Amino acid sequence: MIILKEETRDLVARTLADEPVSMKEAETLFEVPLFSDEAGLLLSAGRRKSEQASGGVAEVHAQVGLNVGACPKNCLFCAFAAINGIFNEMRMLPIEEVVERAVAFETQGANAIYLMETASHPFDRFLEVGREARKALKAGTPLVANTGDLDPRQAMALLEAGFSGIYHAERLGEGRDTTLDPEKRRETMRIGREAGLVVGTCVEPVGPEHTAAELAEKTFTAVAALPAFSGAARRIAIPGTQMVNRGMTDKARMALVIAAVRLLTPLSVPGNCTHEPDGIGAFAGANLLWAEAGSNPRDTSEKTEKERGMSVGECRTILEEAGWKVLQGPSSFFRS
Repeated sequence: MIILKEETRDLVARTLADEPVSMKEAETLFEVPLFSDEAGLLLSAGRRKSEQASGGVAEVHAQVGLNVGACPKNCLFCAFAAINGIFNEMRMLPIEEVVERAVAFETQGANAIYLMETASHPFDRFLEVGREARKALKAGTPLVANTGDLDPRQAMALLEAGFSGIYHAERLGEGRDTTLDPEKRRETMRIGREAGLVVGTCVEPVGPEHTAAELAEKTFTAVAALPAFSGAARRIAIPGTQMVNRGMTDKARMALVIAAVRLLTPLSVPGNCTHEPDGIGAFAGANLLWAEAGSNPRDTSEKTEKERGMSVGECRTILEEAGWKVLQGPSSFFRS
């Protein structure tokens, strides 16, 4: 017999109706026990709201990492952090190779193309790569920047170089597990939006030590950024990093986090991402996955497509097997 707590049922109903909830109420969604009756309700409701927000259509985006090297920002969960000592020598992917991979992703059916740099990569070169990629891609394919904190001048430079949007987030443990200022992370999302760049964000990187209060706070921060997509992604325990001993959140728990974030995010936000691509997450309401090539902050290989990174086809298969229809053509999430 299924027994649901009345307060959980009522709270889920309110989030499905897009009614506002308090921070304390939001926390209770992240406290739902695994394999409980409430867990089943959360998963089905998260999926239902995600389908309603996106018209039942999912997307596959693709990212090309431009460089490896010791990054001075020292995010403890990142393979590039200088303190982790994994990548000590700066190496940059040749511009022609970046463009080639971006075009290959587009040809394979990626709905948007992202370029990612570390904080030690020259921003002027990032703009140059963006301009070359923009010229090679179809006019309607969104080009998205995954870069560091921005000032207004840099945000406008991205727009002028042909970027449609940015991926940015105030991460879990920001200012504690990183040397970055949480306020500056939020400010960058505002600056990007005001410059005309569409913002994508996420609650990440989720680890087993993060409390319901932290998850709820970062979900509300993401919503406040007025993004095209939010979602949740787990932290990968990279060998040799400062955080490896903290472990990883299992995929079953992450599915509940993904569903909770979707329920707490307004219907005006069509996308609900997760990373790395995962079938349980897609079943729970993730309608955005990423393929990857080049460098990857969760990988010790310079060519993540040979290790952790998935292809566009693999991401599409995951979504389709979870019951999603996958968009053909340019992303609808990044329409400004």
